[in-house]
Amino acid sequence: MRIAFRALVTVMALAAIAPRGFGQGRGQMTPQAIQDRWDKEHQLESLAVIDRKLMVPMRDGVRMATDVYRPKNASGRVPIVFVRTPYNFNYWDVRNGVPRDMSAELDAVKRGYAYVEMNERGHFFSEGNYDILGPPLTDGYDAIKWMSTQSWTNGKVGLIGCSSTAEWQMAVAAQAPPGLTAIIPQGFGAGVGRVAPYYEQGNWYRGGAVQMLFIAWLNGEQNQVRPMFPPGTSQAELIRESKSFDLAQQLPPVDWSQALRHLPEKDIIKAVDGPRGIFADSMPGIATGGGMIERTPNDPAWYRGGLFHDDMRINVPGLWFMSWYDVSVGPNLATYNFVRRTASPEIANQQYAVIAPTLHCSYKRATENTVVGERSVGDARLDYDALTWGWFDMFLKGENNRLLDTLPKVRYYTMGLNKWQSSDSWPPRGAQTVTYYLSSGGKANTVDGDGGLTTNPPASDKPDGFSYDPMNPVPSYGGNVCCTGNAVSGGAVD
Repeated sequence: MRIAFRALVTVMALAAIAPRGFGQGRGQMTPQAIQDRWDKEHQLESLAVIDRKLMVPMRDGVRMATDVYRPKNASGRVPIVFVRTPYNFNYWDVRNGVPRDMSAELDAVKRGYAYVEMNERGHFFSEGNYDILGPPLTDGYDAIKWMSTQSWTNGKVGLIGCSSTAEWQMAVAAQAPPGLTAIIPQGFGAGVGRVAPYYEQGNWYRGGAVQMLFIAWLNGEQNQVRPMFPPGTSQAELIRESKSFDLAQQLPPVDWSQALRHLPEKDIIKAVDGPRGIFADSMPGIATGGGMIERTPNDPAWYRGGLFHDDMRINVPGLWFMSWYDVSVGPNLATYNFVRRTASPEIANQQYAVIAPTLHCSYKRATENTVVGERSVGDARLDYDALTWGWFDMFLKGENNRLLDTLPKVRYYTMGLNKWQSSDSWPPRGAQTVTYYLSSGGKANTVDGDGGLTTNPPASDKPDGFSYDPMNPVPSYGGNVCCTGNAVSGGAVD
């Protein structure tokens, strides 16, 4: 049973707020933490024009919930940093009865940007039915077009986010919406459909087999039956009610280390009393039709949703963040190389990548002694804020900050050497592929056995065997994984 994929963490953007039910003020925050939250909210109110719970209509009339923060005293029109997500960005932390952490919004406004966050269709205050990666693609196009034409903006929009806050970016960027100027996708592998040599359809398959990670993740995302406010509810009422309800699910806890063993796979979510939705159920009202577990790797439904495929072209500057212990580092690198190969020459030369030695979306968690799983990989810190804002300052504000004069095309961290290195391509020039062969004297199946890896085919070899019960599968142990609850932890382990 191969287990892997995806998280709810964004590198620079949303702090997903845990929901609560009845009553407020019962969280575990310290008085100092509460005061810090209020201080940031008051500072934001003093510096920003705040427009929360806007309901922005898409071309079919379905409305997306949107919060806008823009500098009060800007000397002219301002560029936009846009965060589009399936996760909860309700400004009020209903669990603790205080504002949520507004650090990302405050940072953007201080730097002279408007910060716009929008929930995908079918999540929280946004209307409609949810499909993975926010289809239809027209939603992303319409949102960017809408904000780029507002009277207070210079018309330039940059995208940022990690995991599901990034994975929609590539396919929408390929539609070339007016106003889209630069992108920073991070941990974006589940948005990669078919990009040679990978055929994973957004991390759904590996080697043709369904990866289990999506099952655990979709259990918390595919709620099609959910509380909603009446369509005519005013903005003022939505803001007021959002201090009572954030519309977040509060699902019972699941022991995924056991739940993922259930057969047949299509009934796993049903077996934990999870919500119906796109994983196993027919959803005729959405573009892909639902029933994901029933699809084959080349099912036409994969090409009707939000995935990026190698028949698409991206012609927008990109700063791509990846990590070695992410589930999707292979498809990520393939996509980066594909965009460099197929974009117009000028744009192809404006594609840059950073490959960190961390887990999915954990770039900023690197420390002086970065530990991934059980392995120390040394001091893997990097100033991601300087990269991010330098990138946006150059492309969205037009500043001549000479960032690209010093930025390598690929900055990658080498474990073992434990240092950052640079290259003008991936793989680095001069890199050689090494093939290893399994060898055995007949007793390779224990830690003290005689198995080995060799660079030459063994002159003699003996078969090994082990007992395997498919009804009691062996789960993944460490590795480049994500988002399976307590079923598996990623990183290097002994």
